[in-house]
Amino acid sequence: MQNLAFNVLRTHHVEYLVTDLERAQAFYVDGVGFTVTERDADHLYLRGIEDRTHHNLVLRQAAEPGVAHVGFRVSQDSDLDAMQAHLASIGVPTHWAADAEHAIGRALRAQDPFGFSIEFFYEIDQVPWLLQRFDQHQGAEVMRIDHVNYLTPKIQEAFQWYQTHFGFQLSEYTVSVENGRDRIWGAWLHRKQTSHDLAISNGTGPRFHHASFIASSKERILAVADRLAALGYSANMERGPGRHGTTNAFFLYLRDPDGNRLELFTGDYLLVDPDWHPIRWDLEDPQRQTFWGAPAPKRWFDESMVAYDWDGRPLPTSEPALPDRPIVVD
Repeated sequence: MQNLAFNVLRTHHVEYLVTDLERAQAFYVDGVGFTVTERDADHLYLRGIEDRTHHNLVLRQAAEPGVAHVGFRVSQDSDLDAMQAHLASIGVPTHWAADAEHAIGRALRAQDPFGFSIEFFYEIDQVPWLLQRFDQHQGAEVMRIDHVNYLTPKIQEAFQWYQTHFGFQLSEYTVSVENGRDRIWGAWLHRKQTSHDLAISNGTGPRFHHASFIASSKERILAVADRLAALGYSANMERGPGRHGTTNAFFLYLRDPDGNRLELFTGDYLLVDPDWHPIRWDLEDPQRQTFWGAPAPKRWFDESMVAYDWDGRPLPTSEPALPDRPIVVD
């Protein structure tokens, strides 16, 4: 990894497109337990209990669902200029978007070489901390955003690109084995000191698999599953509750009323040692995807979210060259 002139702190937010903002608010706020920071005619800005910045999830009214962009925060405003120079040096076009996203200041936007719309920024409005406002905690007690998961047919190039050009570090990886040789199938990459900020998986893409948000405990994940079922959202619970082998986290995957996927996630690990050796998993290890050995449903691998470019056009996709598939339940 080269010595970079800028510092990416973490995955900060994601923008989902929804077709009915009222219906989305009922699901995300009344059901799952996000906190509303602000709302206008076309946007709902949500955050978690631990957040002191304006939002970690934007829901935007649109004709079709999907994912508009992912936002990464940098450590200081001058990092943005250094990042623009670096991206220009490797042939990645960028554009400035001052005040284009509500509550965020100067932002540098780009399309990575694999198609994903990414935003880097430093300034964002501050909001009251709700950590000890126990009277306002509900649902899963969503704390903060944790990571996002990309799908791309160019898995090897993609995870190496994020390592080389943004300083992401590998915490865990999945391989399929052919003729005794490892072939990367998935990579878990981090900037903050937990298991990951960005997961990149082999698949038809560019598509978006999910954004993941920290719940306060595994007990709250179980409680929100009961709550969602009682509210009539049992069909929106796609996978889990369970415990991942990769990352060790307790999880529940949900689909919102438009089919956008999110994960509730808690209990992974601290990763601070400089001599960390990435954990290797075999694709066919039944404990990889669920520590208890239960395979994921087929649609969890086959269905994904449309990714859009900065002009709002859905990105064309291609099939992966790597045909290997994990164990699934039909």
